[in-house]
Amino acid sequence: MWLALLALIVGLLLGFGLPVTLPAFYGRYLAVAVLAALDATFGGVRANMEGKFSNSIFLSGFFVNSLLAGFLTFLGDKLGLPLYYAAIFAFGVRIFQNLGIIRRYVLARSWRRKPENSPAEEG
Repeated sequence: MWLALLALIVGLLLGFGLPVTLPAFYGRYLAVAVLAALDATFGGVRANMEGKFSNSIFLSGFFVNSLLAGFLTFLGDKLGLPLYYAAIFAFGVRIFQNLGIIRRYVLARSWRRKPENSPAEEG
């Protein structure tokens, strides 16, 4: 877990510290790439909490979803249709579903750790 946290901090420092600019045309591609990464991350956290995490499933899902979202965006650009909306919608729904399930796991764990006779109940 510490390695993942360290990688996140290094990535954030590099991302905010390096002066990288992209043309506005790539904004859609970046948007679906970020959503694919968030979807994979929250899905991985959820799978870990359920005890079902598999590194190969996580990595393949990350790259396959990113490639499919990028392809939809590219195809939509060629056809003149905003097909990237499909990826945004699908990833958005999955992110919120996974986040809701993660929240329930965290709350269930914190409720189980509460002592039965807390000082607020006495008196």
